Amino acid sequence: MLRHVVLFRWKPGTGAAELAALERALAELPAQVPEIRSYQYGRDAGLTQGTFDFAIVAEFADEAAWRRYVDHPAHQKLITERVRPIVQERAAAQVRVDPT
Repeated sequence: MLRHVVLFRWKPGTGAAELAALERALAELPAQVPEIRSYQYGRDAGLTQGTFDFAIVAEFADEAAWRRYVDHPAHQKLITERVRPIVQERAAAQVRVDPT
């Protein structure tokens, strides 16, 4: 299994309406992209300083499924319309994990 972890820092001035629109779009994504096995996301809890603002953790059967997700039109639309306008910094990792 492949776990995809993405962290975001938002541009200064990013508002509640923009984040709510992003979260609505993220909630719809698993129904649109059949390769997604698990999809979780959320705002940072604010427990320490210097952390990123938002995280997404998604799981896929394998690398091929993850690549289909990356290229999927619904995912690309979400990035173009909801992420790029507000993102200042992004970090990501793809980790192979034992499914048990």
